[in-house]
Amino acid sequence: MANEDNCPVEATLELIGGKYKALILWHLSQGILRFSELRQVIKGATPKMLTQQLRELEANGLVHREVYPVIPPKVEYSLTLNSPYWLSGRSAMRDWGADYLRRKDTEPCCFMMGTTPIVKPTNR
Repeated sequence: MANEDNCPVEATLELIGGKYKALILWHLSQGILRFSELRQVIKGATPKMLTQQLRELEANGLVHREVYPVIPPKVEYSLTLNSPYWLSGRSAMRDWGADYLRRKDTEPCCFMMGTTPIVKPTNR
């Protein structure tokens, strides 16, 4: 008999749930970024919150942190091999959100809308 406590959706949300984790993963899917670059593209996050979210993603094996022994310190973040499977659903998440906004009479407008949607918006 399956253990009811092993819900895959709950496990996924534990890993990527958090105010900025999905955005961090989205941006890192475009390539390696330094902390300052992440701060520029995730404007609402304070440095403390961004650091906390990055550390949690790193602890869960979704993000790799590379520290270079130079002055000033250079730190780069990238996705691990554990991340791409989840990221295959990122366009579906974007498309659902865009459709939701349109049903609320709000036109989606952000950096993510520059890529081709997987599904067409539904009728209101």
